[in-house]
Amino acid sequence: MKNTVSLKKQQGTCTVPCFDHDKVNAIRSTLDKERDRLPELADFYKLLGSSKRLKILLALAEGELCVCDLAHVLELSVAATSHQLKLLRDKGWLRKRDDGKMVYYRLHSADLLKALKSDLKMLETRLR
Repeated sequence: MKNTVSLKKQQGTCTVPCFDHDKVNAIRSTLDKERDRLPELADFYKLLGSSKRLKILLALAEGELCVCDLAHVLELSVAATSHQLKLLRDKGWLRKRDDGKMVYYRLHSADLLKALKSDLKMLETRLR
């Protein structure tokens, strides 16, 4: 039987009677368990929201590259490339190796690369 009890009125919350109160409460409970992780996930997607950073990750899937090579791949300055690399490194997705004045980067997250490649395949399928 459908429950017509209204949800507690909160500022901006729907005031229409809730027809499946149990389902709404179950979903809210599930989301509450992820409350601390959802902002982290949003930051994760925000960081991946740059095609330049995605190109860096996919380029490094081919192997270790120096900052200069990455700058050429991206068609950016070395300074702009270094900034993007720092953002990715700070998240733990890249590792760097210093060799004199040269700095080399490599992927540190195989799971991230796997997810990116899977997402690219999904997009290819949707565009067919």
